Amino acid sequence: MKKLLRLLFKRNKVTIFEDQNFQREWYEKAKLMTLKELPLFLKELTQNYIHDYGTICHAIVAGAVATAHAINHSEQGGITGQQASFIMWGFMRNWMGEKGPQKLLTFNEMLYPHYNKKFQKTITTETWKYLQEQAREKLSEGRACREVIEHWESIVAGNVPFGYTICDKQ
Repeated sequence: MKKLLRLLFKRNKVTIFEDQNFQREWYEKAKLMTLKELPLFLKELTQNYIHDYGTICHAIVAGAVATAHAINHSEQGGITGQQASFIMWGFMRNWMGEKGPQKLLTFNEMLYPHYNKKFQKTITTETWKYLQEQAREKLSEGRACREVIEHWESIVAGNVPFGYTICDKQ
């Protein structure tokens, strides 16, 4: 019975592969998405294809981007770049589960001298304290190889790792 259901499920779907670049069209559609069109687009992404390892990732990204654009194209939309940045970081925290201080480097910004500060190997005092607290906590758990434990002990002892320095000036 399960085999029959799987066959019926696959019957109307197209098997696709990442190198076929279906995602290009999805991303273009996503930019123009409205709330009215969104359910059909999500249905297309999830029910019209048999995805491979990469295409399912593109489908999820396209669905998320389409949702963001649809909401932004609604009556209450029209967000600023600052708000878009907040959304991106919210996605990092809530989808990826990233915790603690974070930094995103866009290497294209190396083309402009006024972004020099972004590429310095500095962390803030707040980030340094966070790292020390995390190292202390992880040491108390005691579950890591000797090399990692020694690294944590070094951080707790006050050694800023990887050639970074502490700087609170922007």
